[in-house]
Amino acid sequence: MFVGHYAAGLALKTFEKRVSLGVLFLAVQFVDILFFPLVLLGVERMNVVENFTQSTHFELVYMPYTHSLLASAFWSVAAYALFRWVIVKNNSVAIVIGLAVFSHWILDLIVHTPDLPLWSDASLKLGFGLWNNAIATYALEAIILVVALWAYLRSTTATTPIGKRGMVIFVVFLLLANVANVFGPYQGDSQLLIAVSALVAYFLFAAVAFWLDSKRA
Repeated sequence: MFVGHYAAGLALKTFEKRVSLGVLFLAVQFVDILFFPLVLLGVERMNVVENFTQSTHFELVYMPYTHSLLASAFWSVAAYALFRWVIVKNNSVAIVIGLAVFSHWILDLIVHTPDLPLWSDASLKLGFGLWNNAIATYALEAIILVVALWAYLRSTTATTPIGKRGMVIFVVFLLLANVANVFGPYQGDSQLLIAVSALVAYFLFAAVAFWLDSKRA
């Protein structure tokens, strides 16, 4: 899952307005932000296989430190602790950040093939396999993102003209980007290019979300 993760960020923003949407966008993608550098370092492993599923060319081979249920729980608790006792020292904010980090595993569970371990790589691996149906994958991500946008817009108020329309335009862009992500052709097997492209997208989208969110209250 790609842009569908941002639905969790938009939805969680409605529960705690003091959290920047940009921070939430980073939190919901945190395990992937960690995953790609670990792949490049050889700590975790993926193969790039053309048409591995209808929706992705990624065969995710070994990722217990980022995508296991245990690791997701650990990173969620770590994020909570960081925001609770170091960064903002606010329990409500910290809970929302922790939930944002954990939401990644929950949403991945729906789309992944059975490659999400419970704890170690030798443990049971889960995944409902929606990636095997590209149309269903895209539809799910689009629906949850649009519903979350609606909730976000209802719970916040624009303070500038950009704040009034900017987030809608941004979400439309994300939906268009996901067309290329889900239905796009095979682009080669360079893991470095894939990792760099993904990381640039994560931080760029978070920066845009931070900026647009600052135009609403």
